[in-house]
Amino acid sequence: MIKLLVIADDFTGAMDTGVQFRTAGTLIRIGGQLNEDLIHRKDLQVLIVDAETRHMSPQDAYQTVYSISAAAAQAGVPCIYKKTDSALRGNIGSELTAMLRAAERRQLHFIPAFPRMARYTREGIHYIGSTPVAESVFGADPFEPVRLSDVREIIASQSNVPSHVVGQDGQAEGEGIFVYDAQTEADLRRIAGALRDSGELCLLAGCAGFASVLPALLELESDSSGLPQMDPRLLTVCGSVNPITLGQLDAAERAGVPRIRLTPRQKLEPGWLESGEGRAAVAGWLEQIRRADSAIIDCGGGTDCGATDAYAREIGMSGEQTRQRVSAAMGEVLRALLDLGLERTILLTGGDTLLAFMAYIGQDTLAPLGELVPGVVLSQARYRGRTYNLISKSGGFGAQTLLADLADILHQSISEEETIPC
Repeated sequence: MIKLLVIADDFTGAMDTGVQFRTAGTLIRIGGQLNEDLIHRKDLQVLIVDAETRHMSPQDAYQTVYSISAAAAQAGVPCIYKKTDSALRGNIGSELTAMLRAAERRQLHFIPAFPRMARYTREGIHYIGSTPVAESVFGADPFEPVRLSDVREIIASQSNVPSHVVGQDGQAEGEGIFVYDAQTEADLRRIAGALRDSGELCLLAGCAGFASVLPALLELESDSSGLPQMDPRLLTVCGSVNPITLGQLDAAERAGVPRIRLTPRQKLEPGWLESGEGRAAVAGWLEQIRRADSAIIDCGGGTDCGATDAYAREIGMSGEQTRQRVSAAMGEVLRALLDLGLERTILLTGGDTLLAFMAYIGQDTLAPLGELVPGVVLSQARYRGRTYNLISKSGGFGAQTLLADLADILHQSISEEETIPC
């Protein structure tokens, strides 16, 4: 039976958390149902369920997480970890409350910091670098802005369960959700040790930061296999409008990387890709991509948001329908390129884009292989008899030079003796 169940709210979050375990048995399952057969599989140590609750209503997110948590608790899963967004987007309060109530426990321990990505919690306030999260770029997110920086206030906006801050020298006393201050990797290890010593490893929450200390804490078996050999040519498929990702694409474009931007009609018009015009456009894009070592296909985020919104209103699409359609279009374009014979390593940015692509190729599980840089995960997918190396990341992760850094990593991979050809 599995030792750890992770409940994630989006796909890239499931990936960047799942890769922290790199055990001989870690599997990511797409969908909000907990499969009993997976719980009892002898070759699995860690199961990550992508519940896709990020964009649900608080009520629907509560019901989804409650159902999964209750099933896990009833099956005797010893540790349940609620993976939250490192910038505290999504339904934090309702999901933590659902897990606490479903497991019928007195305490849930929430460690939201991710020091390697400069995300800290001090006196209960969450920071991106030195900026409170609500004042950072995440406060201006067009789809899910973070309006509060105090973690207790974020929880209280969706929950009546009491929450408490545990400082550097504090400990959890009483009942409710306990929010831990942390600014360094040493803080994470210290908190982990204290929870182990107090027998409080049943209900935990946080992002990939605290997840990184769980393998040692839970005594999970490690996987020492190397990374596969990767095609040094890179195609970036961007469905994110996060300013951090847009800055990465801008930097690559300034360095000479060709960038294909989809128009509002190409992104939103139903059936456009199957039209003669759409098929011709994809064939033309493939030729552009093949002429370059690195290329970008972009949903146009930052440059034409006004035009996209106007076209969406013209065809009667709501904001949520627009978000879903853009992600679907990016996944559909990538599949069409693969159908035409595209061969290269693929970087997908944004959980919705990765999820849409997986749906188009008919795959509902994925195993993370390794972390190329913090928050940037390598996995493999099979499609039409071929294996493709996929790199995924959340829209808000990575340095501005990320695409150039990945290109260097891909070129290095083909000369390393320990790599395994795919």
